[in-house]
Amino acid sequence: MSAFRLAVVASAVAATSLLGVPAAQAGIEHGRPGPREAQVWVTTPDRAELMHHRAPVAFTDATPDGVTLDVDPGTRMQRMDGFGASITDSSAAVLTGLPPARREAALRRLFDPREGIGVSFLRQPVGSSDFTAAAEHWTYDDVPAGETDFGLRHFSIAHDERQVLPLLRRARALNPHLTVMATPWSPPAWMKTTGSLVGGRLKDDPRYYRAYAAYLVRFVRAYAAAGVPIDYLTVQNEPQNRTPSGYPGTDMAVHQEVKVIEALGPMLRRASPRTKILAYDHNWATHPDDIAHTPPDESPETDYPYEVLASPAARWVAGTAYHCYAGDPSAMTAMHEAHPDMGVWFTECSGSHGPSDPPAQVFRDTLTWHARTITIGTTRNWAKSVVTWNIALDPSGGPHLAGCGTCTGLLTVAPDGTVTTNAEYYTIGHLSRFVRPGAVRVESTSYGSTDWNGQVMDVAFRNPDGSTALVVHNENDDPRTFAVRVGGRSFSYTLPGGALATFTWR
Repeated sequence: MSAFRLAVVASAVAATSLLGVPAAQAGIEHGRPGPREAQVWVTTPDRAELMHHRAPVAFTDATPDGVTLDVDPGTRMQRMDGFGASITDSSAAVLTGLPPARREAALRRLFDPREGIGVSFLRQPVGSSDFTAAAEHWTYDDVPAGETDFGLRHFSIAHDERQVLPLLRRARALNPHLTVMATPWSPPAWMKTTGSLVGGRLKDDPRYYRAYAAYLVRFVRAYAAAGVPIDYLTVQNEPQNRTPSGYPGTDMAVHQEVKVIEALGPMLRRASPRTKILAYDHNWATHPDDIAHTPPDESPETDYPYEVLASPAARWVAGTAYHCYAGDPSAMTAMHEAHPDMGVWFTECSGSHGPSDPPAQVFRDTLTWHARTITIGTTRNWAKSVVTWNIALDPSGGPHLAGCGTCTGLLTVAPDGTVTTNAEYYTIGHLSRFVRPGAVRVESTSYGSTDWNGQVMDVAFRNPDGSTALVVHNENDDPRTFAVRVGGRSFSYTLPGGALATFTWR
């Protein structure tokens, strides 16, 4: 990829930088090398500042001392697809329940790149998940017990047309650069060994592999016809989660995922060439609960995504998707180093709370852990996306049908129509509001660690318009001062304890 270059002076004077900041303020000045000043937005754990736009800070020619974050726009890593969450069935229910004006305001707050945080990536369940507002779980092709439907005559996305798809269409209108990924929690029950959406496996028969692949292709085509094209698709959410707690799930062994992908790949290429398949879609490391429930004839130490990419199915795969519930983000760097030709996506991590945690503690704990582990930790480890779980829930963390009872979303929607923002709104927003789809991560010095070492950590991006966004987190509870240096120019800044900040400049 060729280096980004500053625009000529005539274009720079007329241009506006990120979020409408005039180009002259952003530091584009004829005959003056390097940036002039950086814009600053800060969120603090005590909520005193919530993506607060502070006064800009000037770059100088002084030589910095102490902790210095060197940003090198010439050294480039992965191209970013986007940042966001999921409009689950539960999220759709609480958002749809708002009066129209408040619903529109909430959607703008989420998806509008100028009025809101510009959410640019959604991971959508294919059928039911644990976050289902309905009275029972469902797929798009449910038939009475004992029956089959290899011709998919009963296939319908009518359920999603009621609430989910209208919201997705509005999200795409607010942010035309929105990327949509789709993930099933279970094949239809008639395809499974247990005849149930909860647990069990896909029947080990070529007819069922082909039927499931056809089912996924039918979904992709139906969503595209409904105005929501699918960019990425996995074949099973958390395929090693063998004992889901009352919600849809499937124990899909490596050899089964390989067979599904081999059947799906050619079908999908013909039906929807834009839709790319991602493998795995599970944790950085195998969860202890999944190891404990490994069937006796299988090894609990399987390197699931590596085995998929070592199989013939790899020719149909664009890369690997990961979750946060076991292991650490370094697993994504290991995958990138083993398969540099494949992409890495981070696709799920829910905020959560204890049964009696006060709201202030929930916000603080989620902000600080997600900031270092998800916002910065995943992107510094090659993730092309950063996606949490529900985009909106009610104050009790629902509605949900089994599964997680302590999850939180980007927004909380109260019965009286009040909408409040949670920590995830800011840990995603400090990326999505300032880092545009198509941005490239660039080299930057970072001193922090996802294990928490009390230092300053960061990640930097170069946007398609030539602007730079630097996201910085102070891991320590006390203020920390650091310098940011770009070429021969720098500035010093002090962040409050636990704060998350984004700096932008041209």
